[in-house]
Amino acid sequence: MSPEIIRLIAASTLDTLYMVAAATAIGTVIGLPLGVFLATSKRGELLSAPLANSVLGIIVNATRSTPFIILTVSIIPFTRLVAGTSIGTTAAIVPLAVAATPFIARLVEGSIREVDQGLIEAARAMGASPVQILAKVLVPEALPGIVLGLTLAIVSLIGFSAIVGVVGGGGLGDLGIRYGYQRFMPDVMAAVVLVLILLVQGIQSLGDALSRKLNKRVRHG
Repeated sequence: MSPEIIRLIAASTLDTLYMVAAATAIGTVIGLPLGVFLATSKRGELLSAPLANSVLGIIVNATRSTPFIILTVSIIPFTRLVAGTSIGTTAAIVPLAVAATPFIARLVEGSIREVDQGLIEAARAMGASPVQILAKVLVPEALPGIVLGLTLAIVSLIGFSAIVGVVGGGGLGDLGIRYGYQRFMPDVMAAVVLVLILLVQGIQSLGDALSRKLNKRVRHG
């Protein structure tokens, strides 16, 4: 493999990391509070607002139900409005963040719902306000699960980032298509797949280790 191809793989890997990191950050900033709200706003729950819960739930489900490649193409005008272009790594962050937000929201919702109801009742009995229960009981107790959920989201975004290469999004997917498929260079395709596998493996291992460290129920040696 020529030094030029190695340089392209390294640059494409950095592009992929840039897209995934930015999309994860945006998705977490919006998806985390959205997930907490979805988990606590049904009728009779901590932040009871059933109508808002239903509306947001429908929007989240609709976004998650849309295949990513269709979502990417259908929001091109919005992508162009936000990024100034629909081509390139920065533009690809827009559909990635739109896809990541409802996914992260549902993962956070699931983690929050797994918190022992007895802890919430105990906090209520001690006079804690809903905000205090959220900040001092629900989110800290759900944190290991949230970390695992974010790990899953990042791994999924790495896969999605390869898909945006089909529509000129840049990164490893774009490199694999342009060189591995269109120019019939199987060694480049194999290298791209290998880098993607290593990225996923490293992020999953890091997420698992961080989750175990945050889990108070796991005894640390």
